[in-house]
Amino acid sequence: MSDAVKHRSPTAPPRSFIWTRRIALTLLGLFTGIPLWVMVSSSVKSLVEVQNAFHWLPTHLTLSPYIDMWSTVPLGHYFLNSAIVASCSTAVSVVIAVFAAYAVSRYRFAGRKVFSVTVLSTQMFPGILFLLPLYLIFVNIGNSTGIQLSDTRLGLIITFLTFTLPFSIWMLVGYFDSIPRDLDEAASVDGSGPISTLFKILVPAALPGIVTVAVYSFMTAWGEVLFASVMTDDSTRTLAVGLRDYASQNDVYWNQIMAASLVVSIPVVAGFLLMQKYLIAGLTAGAVK
Repeated sequence: MSDAVKHRSPTAPPRSFIWTRRIALTLLGLFTGIPLWVMVSSSVKSLVEVQNAFHWLPTHLTLSPYIDMWSTVPLGHYFLNSAIVASCSTAVSVVIAVFAAYAVSRYRFAGRKVFSVTVLSTQMFPGILFLLPLYLIFVNIGNSTGIQLSDTRLGLIITFLTFTLPFSIWMLVGYFDSIPRDLDEAASVDGSGPISTLFKILVPAALPGIVTVAVYSFMTAWGEVLFASVMTDDSTRTLAVGLRDYASQNDVYWNQIMAASLVVSIPVVAGFLLMQKYLIAGLTAGAVK
């Protein structure tokens, strides 16, 4: 028997498993990394080179796609629209979800179970089913009240809330349920009311879950295409929809599309890295609830 096998810990995985894991992780890394490399390399090529035969490395390195992409389409305006819509929908979603989850978790009221099942059931239907009803509701509201919701940022924020709120509420209910009620009672003995208890006890304890739903809401609003393509016009168009403007009748500016795709990903990647600690804790805890 070799020394390596002789001195191996009884709890250590077998060598065959270690090599299988390495090969699987390498293949998975290539599967996710190759498209990203193609995007990066294409963003520093000229349009002629991108349209010719594909090469892994650029023949002539150029940063002109990163400069031209701002003038080819109004990317800055699209960026502003996405920032406003994603930030507002995230903030509203988190605030409403915190109060709704607190009520469902800590209070017993008529219709509580119906509300919980209804919230969960909305996640079982494909989003496209809600597209036409929402559009008709917005048009009718505009015709009857004069409040314009279609083709506006407000309408898009309300649209995103319809599918970020159910997930946020459902996830936060699980977090609040896991926090001992003894803490609530101790705070009540100290003179705290329901709102004070919520912000002093439950919100700090459920911070990983709150961060998780905030990141989910922001990423959903930032990259959503289907609803944004119907609910917006030229003045309210978001980044995810605006990227298609790089394709004209005569040409498709693939190098600028790749450059713009990398730039618009920066806020999401930066937010993920900053919130990584809370996000991993939130997803890990949420997986066992």
